[in-house]
Order: sequence, then C-alpha cells, then structure tokens
Amino acid sequence: MALRKASAYSKRYARPYARVSKKRTKSYIKTVPNSKIVKFKMGDIRGFDAGDYPIQIQIISKENCQIRDNSIEAVRQFLNRFLQVKLGKDFYLEVKIYPHHILRENKMLTGAGADRMQTGMSRAFGKTIGRAALVKPNQVLYILGLKTPKAEVEARKLVKSVKARLACKVATKTLRV
Repeated sequence: MALRKASAYSKRYARPYARVSKKRTKSYIKTVPNSKIVKFKMGDIRGFDAGDYPIQIQIISKENCQIRDNSIEAVRQFLNRFLQVKLGKDFYLEVKIYPHHILRENKMLTGAGADRMQTGMSRAFGKTIGRAALVKPNQVLYILGLKTPKAEVEARKLVKSVKARLACKVATKTLRV
C-alpha cells in the first residue's frame, strides 16, 4: 500500500483525538508500527564525545509540524551517505527527534458506487499506519559535527538540499567550540 502524502497530516499539529469507549479494548491503540529510523548517531561518535569537532551545524525547525519517520530516515541516509563520500569518517551526525506520535487513517471505500456504500463516521479512530515526530519551533532536528572549514562548506551544500525533504521550514545554526 502506498503512503498518503504528508500534507494529509503535516498541517494538523494538534493533540490527537483519543477515544473513550464503553468497551475497554477499543479505547487504546493495540499495535504501534515500528519506527523506520535505523540509527540515531553516525560517524565518529567517540570523537564527538571527546570534543574533537570544533564546528557544529544544527538543523532547526522554524514552525510547528509533524515529520514522518520515513522523512527523518530519508534525510539521515542522504546526509550520512554524502558526508561519507565527501569527508570520509571525519564527521559526526546525530538525529535529535524521535517519532512518538502514531498516525491513524480511517480507510474509506473508493471506486464506482462507493458513495452509496459508505458514508463515513464522525470522529472515527482509524487504524495505525505510521509514526511522526511532533516538532516545535526552534527545536533541533539534526546535529552535524565537523573538523575543518572546508568540511563546513561541503556540509552547508548538503543541508541546503535537505530542506526539500523535510515537511517544515528549517534554519541552520553554526556553533564553534
């Protein structure tokens, strides 16, 4: 089954509806889908803890939004792959957000005659289809640790192309230690 487009979820940044039923088993989500994010820390992890990276680039959200786990993973893979190609092992990358929020979908019939067969339900609970991270303004999404100004130039080019893969407007912040 194909994923629904992110615009079906990204603009609804609100506490999700939680139903309370007379039947206890219907009042909670039974199965939580697995997170698609494989790793949260990549590169030279021990070097980052020791303070070997004087340049840190933070990717920060500018607005409230929901970022789905497949989008977080796509950005992680993109950054990790191209940082390895350009810089070798001299970098550190960390994903700072985790998809706790569970997305649900009330599946409707489609096709000819579907309008007569199904009228929908008001405040329907829906089946779980994925996960998302609820992101607030000025929240750090990713941290890049770099050693040289040349690496910083390469990383900034990558961050610029990452912006299209995220559901919200993002900014960068550079820290020099």
